Amino acid sequence: MTTLYDFVSASLRTFYDRRIATPPILDCDRYFPDHVVFTDNWKKIQDECLQLIRDMGAVPHFHEVMPEQRPLSEYGKKYWRLLVLRAYGIDHPGNQAKFPITTSLFKHNKSIQSVAISFLEGRKHIPTHRGPFRGVLRYHLGLVIPRRSDGSSTNCLRIDGLIHELSEGRGLLWDDTYLHEAWNDSESVRAVLLIDVVRPDMPRILTGLNHLIILLLRLWIALKYPKSWSLPANFFRRF
Repeated sequence: MTTLYDFVSASLRTFYDRRIATPPILDCDRYFPDHVVFTDNWKKIQDECLQLIRDMGAVPHFHEVMPEQRPLSEYGKKYWRLLVLRAYGIDHPGNQAKFPITTSLFKHNKSIQSVAISFLEGRKHIPTHRGPFRGVLRYHLGLVIPRRSDGSSTNCLRIDGLIHELSEGRGLLWDDTYLHEAWNDSESVRAVLLIDVVRPDMPRILTGLNHLIILLLRLWIALKYPKSWSLPANFFRRF
């Protein structure tokens, strides 16, 4: 059954697709030059991540954060957990307190809309799916990626039919509206840093639509979770 979320997502993708023609994988230096801040400090981010892995029960399942994602989150009866530090420009002080160094790297960067640490249980597979709209780009930085005895990665992303091996300290910038899936073929937890940044150089109509969509998402978060999230000083600012 098609949900309202599915319908709205498909409509947004169609509207953006008619006006944007970029490939699935994008150049970090051009579209997200601030990626170097995170790759240069990935070991510090990893250290904070390893502390949290000791208490995975404190990290919510993805469907507890976003109920619409239950089919992906529970697929294969293996967990997908997500600790959200920022969502569409709204900070989560409680979660950020667990990652103070990581938070300091993005705290004042207005182009960074969302930041989360994503954890996959061993043998977890996230089946093929698509993101909702092309107004943001996804940056993916490996933090804890188990390797096989021969040195090869146990974790991969398949994006638009092409497989990309994940490695600790290596980033990838991509458009998550393309069909993609992920898997962890190891027996232990995999962790990555996920960052959503505003897509640059869009037509004016899409820039305006982006502003409206993100504003509505901020309002929804503020109304649903008034005690957990910290609103920006200028809530209605443009990014």
